Order: sequence, then structure tokens, then C-alpha cells
Amino acid sequence: MSVFKTVTVALRRRLNWGLLGHLLEIRARVKPDFPVLVFEDATNPEEVQTYRDLFENSHRFARALLDAGVDKGDRYAAMMHNRPEMVELMAAASILGAVIVPVDPRSKGDKLAHQIKNSKSKAIFLTADLLDRIEEIRDRIQDVKIFSIEKPGAPATGDVSGCASIREVLEAPFRPVDYRDIGLAHPMQIIYTSGTTGDPKGVVNENYRLPVYGALLSRYWDYREGDVLYTGLSLTHGNAQAVTLSPALYRDLRAVFSVKFTKSRLWDVTRKYGATSFSLLGGMASGIYNEPPRPDDADNPVRQVVSAGMPRAIWEDFERRFHVQVLEWYGTVEGGGFARKPVGKGPVGSFGKPIPLFNMKVVDENDRACPPHVPGELVGRIRFLGAAVNYFDNPEASRKKTRGGWIRSGDIVHVDADGWFFFDHRAGEGLRRAGDFIQPDAVERAIGEHPDVSEVAVFGIPAASGAPGESDMVAAFTLFPGKKPDPASLFELAARKLEANSVPSYLLFLDEIPKTISEKPQERFLKKSFAEQPERVYKLEDYRKK
Repeated sequence: MSVFKTVTVALRRRLNWGLLGHLLEIRARVKPDFPVLVFEDATNPEEVQTYRDLFENSHRFARALLDAGVDKGDRYAAMMHNRPEMVELMAAASILGAVIVPVDPRSKGDKLAHQIKNSKSKAIFLTADLLDRIEEIRDRIQDVKIFSIEKPGAPATGDVSGCASIREVLEAPFRPVDYRDIGLAHPMQIIYTSGTTGDPKGVVNENYRLPVYGALLSRYWDYREGDVLYTGLSLTHGNAQAVTLSPALYRDLRAVFSVKFTKSRLWDVTRKYGATSFSLLGGMASGIYNEPPRPDDADNPVRQVVSAGMPRAIWEDFERRFHVQVLEWYGTVEGGGFARKPVGKGPVGSFGKPIPLFNMKVVDENDRACPPHVPGELVGRIRFLGAAVNYFDNPEASRKKTRGGWIRSGDIVHVDADGWFFFDHRAGEGLRRAGDFIQPDAVERAIGEHPDVSEVAVFGIPAASGAPGESDMVAAFTLFPGKKPDPASLFELAARKLEANSVPSYLLFLDEIPKTISEKPQERFLKKSFAEQPERVYKLEDYRKK
């Protein structure tokens, strides 16, 4: 037996290798200087983390948490863009048996206060450029200890004097903390849902989630030895943890994270780091595709794109233009199913078929299975096990989510005659207009073809007619740099591409589309902009007269 195998087997006998903190100790003893994670920043030096860095710093954070009164079963929050400290704070949770609450760095105001208070977090760790968010709600979280660190190019936006220093934590001598006696079923983190329609709900994830994705489910993403993984998605979101971080650590692959994702830099980043696979969500795919074509678009090292929501209208052209293959998949943070469409198999537009571990089906409002091509709600569960979802401190929502013994996804999908699943829309997101049921994504695809449009999000407002259940349609846009609003051109394109009843009643031009951490447009903020910024709104009726 090789020295590597001998050491690994001996360590696994002593450590529970599935727990993230224990895994990092194994890796640090065997390959201490392997640069497993890179955090790249457009205008600042990259941060490279070895297994030794991750292992030692996770114990430094664990000791700081103990000093702050956080121990087994307690919660603490972490809010930052993609930084190595986020990974180290996650590992600290598995060392102590505490629970980390990753917070979307775009959170502010009531949403931020809700996540900290609802989770009963005793401390929060953040980068100093987000301090202004905390100062806005400081009177509502007076008992929460604040740790901050200032990063290059991200100056403090608040008073750091009242914060404990993360820099001092990381510069302290290394003194390992005793592992708490926990198993893989012990809670590790609370990930809050997007909150597209109301207050986010906290999904309790156990310690086994990371090794299940990293060591087992990642096989379905066709990663290979020597792959370099990349993502610009936030580590506060389940996708980045499942598709990129966990496979890197549990399968010993290198991974690159952008501190902040920029679609215009994507291919340059993949070239610089030799990335062979990257993950994205559907909204990001459209943004990347809508970037002006470049002669070197296909000159990149990427073999495959692991996508969740690749729009059917651009799928094949996306593959041709960038010389990549799309591996589509579906999953939820609540764990209600896992499906994938392997490269080169199945119809374009499908998110695949369930893997053998899961049962998934499409049901109507009476829980009867829908026949092929008939939309219904997607429900799922692990085979031979009951459905279980644990929303933190919200048993009623947990029971509702698992009604009838199935995890309710809230996604409206259909299945074709061969068993391939297709996403249609989120439940309640379709718009009824003059009696017709209109899907916003179809309108977005058509209008998104305009050469000035960078991003588009379609939403509904109560119909001016006052008809119950009816909506008027608003298309919100961001434009490419240097472009000015041209409503006449956009209305003309919509009229040419769409049925009359699908042409938006209003156009709303914005500097940025407000989104959740999972890149879903936040309808409530779009509606707020529509109501409060009439100077940015253009009416269809005004252009019909011209």
C-alpha cells in the first residue's frame, strides 16, 4: 500500500472524513501545499488557499467563535462576496457542531435583519465594505457580535472600531480546537430561500449535504481527474456549494471563484486559470449570450457548462458560439429531487430525467399524475424514504412543503412521452391577460433579441381594467453601455415577434435588474421601481398613436 493510502486510511479511522472540518485535516496532512481554491478579483490580487490554509484558519475561526460564546448548536451568520473566509467559516461549523447562516451579500434592510434575527445568530462575520448594511439595522441586532475584515479594493463603509477584527483572528497562532461529538445528520447551515414574494425561509442543511454532493452526486456532472472548476455564483447559494466547492474538496480538484461575477470577463477568467467546467444559472446564460460577439469566443479551455436553466432558444447556438457542451441539471436547496440531461442525450430544452436515487413526478392540483405534455407541479423525494424538509423555526411551512409525503417544488413542469422533464414556470408566475395565459419567459426571449438589450425581466401588475386575476405586462430592461432607451424600436420588435396579447403594456428602463442570490428577478422590487420611477416608464398606447 502506498504512503498516501496508508496515511489516509489511518486518518479516516480516527476522523469522520465526511465532516468538512475533518476532511480538511486529512487533506492538510496528505497534501498541505496543494492550491485547491483560488478567489480571483478583477482589479485586486487573487487569494490562493491551500489545504493547510483552510484547515488552520477554520480552527482559528472555531476558537474565535468559542470566545464569542458560540458553541455546539448555536448559530452565526456570514455575509461576504466570494472570499476564502466563507469556506473557513463553513468548516468551523462542522468542527464545533455550530450552524452557519450564509447571507446573500446583497441583502439589506428588513431582509437582512430578518435572516439574522430569525436564525437567532449570536455573531456575524462580514467584509468591511458591507458595514453600511449592518449600521442600518444595528438597533435591531444589538446583541449580535460583529466581526469584520477590510479587503483590497473594498474599503469600509462604516465604523470598524466597534467590530472585532477578522484579521486578528487569522493572524493568531494556530491552536487546533477539539472536535465536538456530532454526526453527519447534525445541522451545519441554514440557507435562506430567495424570498421572491415574501420573507425568506431558512432551510436547515445537515453536515451530510456537502459530502453527498461532493463525493456522490458530482459524478453526474461528469467531472474528470485534473478538471479545474469555475463559478461566479455566490457561496451563500446552494449551487456554488454543491456544484463547485464540494466536488473540489471531496474529489481533490482545483476550483476558481470570482469574488464578483462579471459576464464580460467570463471567458478571460477561464483562459487565465485553465477552467474546464463552469456552472451557471439560466439568467446568467442569457446575459453571457447577449454580450457582443468576439472573435475569440470559442478560444477557451472549457469543455462543459453545468447549467441549471439554459434557455432553449439559445442552447444550441450557445454551444456552437463558445465551443462548449451544456450539461443541464435540476435540484433544489430543500432536496426535493435531482435530475440531469447528459451531454448529447435527450431533447434540447429538457433538464433531464431523475437519477436513480430520486423519485420525481408531475401532479395536478388533486395530486394525480399528469399525462405527457400536461403541465403540473413537480414533486420529489428520495427513494424508499419519506419527504423531509426542515424550515428553521417554521414547522407549519415544513409540513406544507411535504404535504402528501412528497417535497413540493413549486415548479410547474411537464414530461414528454419519453420521460424527459421540461421546466415551464414557477407556480403563480404566469400572467393572465384578456383571458389568455402568458408565460413571461417567452416574452423575455423575444424582446431579448434586441441588440441594445443586456437583460430583460417581465412581470405583471394589476390590470388597469380592474378585471379580477388579470394583469398588465411590464418589461424591465438594462441596456448595454452607451445605449439609450429606444422604446419605439422595442415596441416594434415585440409587435413583430409576439402575438398582440403578449406585447408588454409598459417598458421600464433600469440601471440594474434586482435579483435574488440565485439570479431570479425580484418582482416586488421591480414593482416598486415601476411605481416610484415613472420617468423611466414608457406606455405602449403612447407609441400606438404615433
